[in-house]
Amino acid sequence: MKKKKSFFEKFSNWATTATGSSAAFMIAAATVVIWAVSGPLFHYSETWQLVINTGTTIVTFLMVFLIQKSQNKDSKAIHLKLNELLASHEGTSNRMVNIEDLTEEELDHLYKFYIRLSELAEKEDDLTCTHSIDAAEENNRTKSGHFRSRKSYRPKPKKNES
Repeated sequence: MKKKKSFFEKFSNWATTATGSSAAFMIAAATVVIWAVSGPLFHYSETWQLVINTGTTIVTFLMVFLIQKSQNKDSKAIHLKLNELLASHEGTSNRMVNIEDLTEEELDHLYKFYIRLSELAEKEDDLTCTHSIDAAEENNRTKSGHFRSRKSYRPKPKKNES
C-alpha cells in the first residue's frame, strides 16, 4: 500500500515539520530582532525596509502553498479514517460516507437532522444511546423502551416531587 513519495511530497512534509517547530520560530524571531537592531547601521533606509518586506512576502507566499498541501493531505486522511469507521460499524449509515462532497444546502439539511437527533437524545436520559441517520425516530422509540426496561434504570424525580 505504501507508494514511493515524490520529491515534492518529501520536501513538503519536511518543510511543514521544520517550519512548525520551535526552532523555526526562534530563527524567525531572531531574524526580525537582527533586522530591527541593524536599522541604525543602515540609517533606516528604504533598502533596509525593503529587505524585511521582500523576505517576509516571499516566505509567506511560499508557506501558503505548503500549508495548503499539508492541510489537504491531513483532511483527506481524516475523511478516509472517518469513512472507514462509518463503513465498518453496523449501526451507522453508509450514506454518511463522503458527505464532504455534498452541497452546502444538503449539509445544512443534515445539520438540522442532527439538531433533531440531539433533542431526541436529551429526552432519553442515557448518554450511551446512539442513532443513525437512517432510523433515528424508530431507534429512539426502540431504545427508549429497552432503556426503561433495564434494571439499572431509575427515572429522575420530577421537579415538583421530593
